[in-house]
Amino acid sequence: MLTKYEMQIPKYTFAGENALANIQTIVADRKKIAVFTDQGVEGAGLLDLILNQVKAAGKEFVLFDDLAREPSYGQVQEQVDKFKGCGADFIIAVGGGSVMDASKLVSILATDQYKVKDLLDNPRLAKKVIPSMMIPTTAGTGSEVTFNAIVAVPEKSVKIGIVNPEMMADYVILDAEMIKNLPRKIAAATGVDALCHAVECYTCKKVNPFSDTFALEAADLILNNIEKACDDPNAMDAKRAMQIAAFYAGEAIVCSGTTVVHGLSYPLGGKYHIAHGVSNAMLLVPCMKFNESDIKDRLAAIYDRAVKGQKTCTTVDAKSSYMVQWMGEIVKHLDIPTSLKEFNVPKEDLDWLVSAGMEQQRLLSNNVKLVTPEAAREIYLSVMDY
Repeated sequence: MLTKYEMQIPKYTFAGENALANIQTIVADRKKIAVFTDQGVEGAGLLDLILNQVKAAGKEFVLFDDLAREPSYGQVQEQVDKFKGCGADFIIAVGGGSVMDASKLVSILATDQYKVKDLLDNPRLAKKVIPSMMIPTTAGTGSEVTFNAIVAVPEKSVKIGIVNPEMMADYVILDAEMIKNLPRKIAAATGVDALCHAVECYTCKKVNPFSDTFALEAADLILNNIEKACDDPNAMDAKRAMQIAAFYAGEAIVCSGTTVVHGLSYPLGGKYHIAHGVSNAMLLVPCMKFNESDIKDRLAAIYDRAVKGQKTCTTVDAKSSYMVQWMGEIVKHLDIPTSLKEFNVPKEDLDWLVSAGMEQQRLLSNNVKLVTPEAAREIYLSVMDY
């Protein structure tokens, strides 16, 4: 456990019933609002909930709704360049991780000093120049509370996380109306992504009292609500719990960080365009089995917190094993793919996967157990299923 640690959070977070109504007050002193979203959010009618608030405040706005799904750094740069000439002095991001990550990068790159590509090698170059508000439409990525932005790097066929504290949102709004009708497939993948955040942050090298507080509560909420939130469109209490849990798990990332699951998933998204939450869900159990010998006490602590009613496991080994099995059962229940065969990933790419995965040392170095190329190979092999 770290002996020195810190925590950074958004300046203001509004949550609960009718939280969207706070938009009018927040933008009252702004001249023009830039609203970032995607066409899926727009098509679902969710964007209207935000634009109605902006209009009620009497504010002019400009809409950016053509961001690619899981964009490359070049595609994010296109958004930055378009923003520069729009005259907006405030950003609202309405969407999932890709939308929020892109808007965070815009908020620090709205001058001509740096480009997104400059941040790939030196992420802390840029400074916040435009205040921002994050309104998540999934309960999973936690992007609303982190200062990370994930972009694809096509020339390397991987994704890279740009980490810069300047990207922390000024405002966050958590309103369950935004996730009420989220399709089950998306709710499942993003929800398990949040579970990965919680478990990885609770079992990493950089654990500390701050990260433990958020990660353990997030794990408890997710384990006990994710299936109901995904299965029952009317389970609003479960959906609200997932929304708060995703926020907590995101804050856990800020305080400690993810590990091998996320590290090995980046090549899967970068080269094969597997959705981030799906690739994480696929790797969760294999990575936990790899780590288990070194994190049993931590998995047992999650058991003690999250298992309700009668607890039948009495030893650390039994509790740890139960947790790994429980996570696997959740992935199976939610019908998330668990084999790379379903995405036509050839076994001949194994060497490339290992090489690309091992380059993610920012995350792998935070794993309690040393991740060697041999270990990465075994983990990838376990999800190839050929």
